[in-house]
Amino acid sequence: MRITQRFLFLCCLMLVQTLTLQAQNATRNIDYFLGAATKYSPVLKDYKNQQQSIRIDSLLVLAAAKPQVTASSAGMYAPIIKGYGYDEVLSNGQSLEALLNVNYDLSNKRRIKNQLEGIKLQSDSVQYAGALSLFDLKKSITDQYITVYASQQQVEFNQEVSTLLKKEEALLKQLTRNNVYKQSEYLTFLVTLQQQELSLKQAELQYQNDYATLGYLAGLTDTSTIPLAEPQLAYPVSQPTKGFFTKRYDIDSLKNVNQKSTIALNYRPKFGVYANSGYNSSFLLQPYKNFGASVGFTLSVPIYDGHQRKMQYEKLDLATLTSNYYKDFFVRQQQQQLNLIRQQLTATDQLFGQINQQIKFAKGLIEVDSKLLRTGDIKVVDYIIAINNYMTAANLFRQTTTNRLKLINQFNYWNN
Repeated sequence: MRITQRFLFLCCLMLVQTLTLQAQNATRNIDYFLGAATKYSPVLKDYKNQQQSIRIDSLLVLAAAKPQVTASSAGMYAPIIKGYGYDEVLSNGQSLEALLNVNYDLSNKRRIKNQLEGIKLQSDSVQYAGALSLFDLKKSITDQYITVYASQQQVEFNQEVSTLLKKEEALLKQLTRNNVYKQSEYLTFLVTLQQQELSLKQAELQYQNDYATLGYLAGLTDTSTIPLAEPQLAYPVSQPTKGFFTKRYDIDSLKNVNQKSTIALNYRPKFGVYANSGYNSSFLLQPYKNFGASVGFTLSVPIYDGHQRKMQYEKLDLATLTSNYYKDFFVRQQQQQLNLIRQQLTATDQLFGQINQQIKFAKGLIEVDSKLLRTGDIKVVDYIIAINNYMTAANLFRQTTTNRLKLINQFNYWNN
């Protein structure tokens, strides 16, 4: 029995250790937040519903193109009292009709096709707006993720420096007691340690705020700050492809063409047929024989409307010309933006060599000064200066890395 209890205890202990290790190693990557933002975004859901609504519009158009069957009924009674009342010759005194009507527009085929093309363009426009919204969402999430990761690194670095200073503070305190260093030098170092601890707390608060903002943008209610994995952003060197951002201008141009077709179809003759059957009687003569049917046609030919068609064409031509102006200007701006980001990335990459060399020298100086500190051969102020120089170089490296990642994110956005 005791062996079984020990075995169960060991199993539980191993399970707890495994879960603890997994919790320590657990990280979240950028895909986690992008997936949540895509899942919970009401804007993307709105565009999706708009697509479904447009699909229903196309079905409505197809349904309207079929023969339309309606049932109608009307009754009337005009009494004549003491010779007063409607003229019976005109009103027939009373009437009743109950008809089944069938109408079909024979010239509607081209109009239906044009309407379906317009609905397709509307669907393309909504699809483009949804894709653009998704691009904007990914860009903002990625930017904030980079900001949070930079805050996370800042906390880790401040913790590293605080640990180093605490270690040296214990040594310096002992050396001060042994009269190797003055009390004022120890107090100067202690003030530096306290400032670093305050910087660590500020960095932790900033990290929590940045993390909360990231969760807010992604639509997450979880407030836990699980460590983030390093963002992996690819920097493409190719030119933008067919141009996602200019597609909206192409859609607008096609819409103008579709509207021209609509105008042209409005000036074509309209021809339709109809048929009805049922009961229609005034009850004046053999009402039981007033069951019957009728067929007919309708024809409408536009002749003159004051040149409205020409003026509508001119408006659409001006709209197309304006859209082309905006498209050309945007293409110039996009290319300028990409060129500027490339220049900034090149200049940023050139900084890393100098910064890494500065960090290497600053870290080496700290190691030398730390050894001299133990023997009392260096002033405490000089050691503090060495630490501050190392912190400045390390902060510059993180800031430059963060800026580079954000530049890559911008380049990937505009390179679509």
